[in-house]
Amino acid sequence: MRSLDADARTIADDVPGLLRSLVLPGIAAAVGGAATASSVKTWYPTLEKPSFNPPSAVFGPVWTALYLMMGLADHLVSQRGQTPQVHRARTIYRAQLGLNALWSVLFFGRRSPLAGLVEIVFLWIAIAATVAAFARISRLAALLLAPYLIWTTFAAVLNAAIWRKNR
Repeated sequence: MRSLDADARTIADDVPGLLRSLVLPGIAAAVGGAATASSVKTWYPTLEKPSFNPPSAVFGPVWTALYLMMGLADHLVSQRGQTPQVHRARTIYRAQLGLNALWSVLFFGRRSPLAGLVEIVFLWIAIAATVAAFARISRLAALLLAPYLIWTTFAAVLNAAIWRKNR
């Protein structure tokens, strides 16, 4: 495993590759945003929420940072060549991105906190698997995904509380 400094240099050495690695999280963000837009100002405000629900203004900046870190992490892993280990890790990564977008479709698009809650369990498992797979290849890539796993843990608790208060 390379040092964090070597990984950090990899980011700067291939800006076009980095931009390519930001495309998939950008697509996941766009799908999630499209699903969310239809409900965030109409349906979501009508739900009972727990006291720890963050202000709406928090979500955009947090998700922007998380998607950027996902892209950086993927870029670091992609720079390790076309090995079976890299291919496997990036396949898990892509699957979790799909689950990421699906959560917004279920929770906001379908207006179903229960479906979102069930799905977020699978998303959390996929993120944890991605972190583990990335850690075998790049410590920095795994560290870049840690805030995403933490935020998703919080989001799962929030989702459960919203479902419980509104069933």
